[in-house]
Amino acid sequence: MAETTQVSASLEDYLEVIYHTVQAKGAARAKDIVQRMGVHNSSVTQALRSLSEKKLVNYAPYDTVTLTPSGEAIALDVVYRHEVLRKFLDNVLGLPADEADAGACRMEHAISGPILDRLVHFVKYFETCPSADIRWDAQAGYFCGEGTVHHGGKCGRDVCGEETLDLTDLDSKAQDNRNASNNQGS
Repeated sequence: MAETTQVSASLEDYLEVIYHTVQAKGAARAKDIVQRMGVHNSSVTQALRSLSEKKLVNYAPYDTVTLTPSGEAIALDVVYRHEVLRKFLDNVLGLPADEADAGACRMEHAISGPILDRLVHFVKYFETCPSADIRWDAQAGYFCGEGTVHHGGKCGRDVCGEETLDLTDLDSKAQDNRNASNNQGS
């Protein structure tokens, strides 16, 4: 059985950028990676050397960068995880596209295979089921079926016969903690 190469989240990001750059331009150069990632030349050079040592890219200074078959396999896996998470965050949770993309980028490195598999099945169900018309309603503050009439703040899909879990207090505390954390970083 072949040994799996362990790659950090940072190096996964480089492989993903190289993959997308090659798809868009036909080739990738270090300067393309610098521009797409917004990092310094020295960081790209160091990452490319590391990826080359792991036999994930073909790299020589001042030449184009290509993915090896192993590098491409890892890049495609990262792209796949990213796309599933982006679709979930955008299509299911109704987040703005840029926020969904940024969130997917952060989450793609940490999600386990079994969780990703469940999300894939859920997104497929959500996109293909004719009755899957439930979307986030920002005005109402909860998920609701599109085109349904609100009755007393509910759309009829929010009640499943059991008491719903009220996370209002916990959400307020979490928001306060996020705000305090953001203020400390400023």
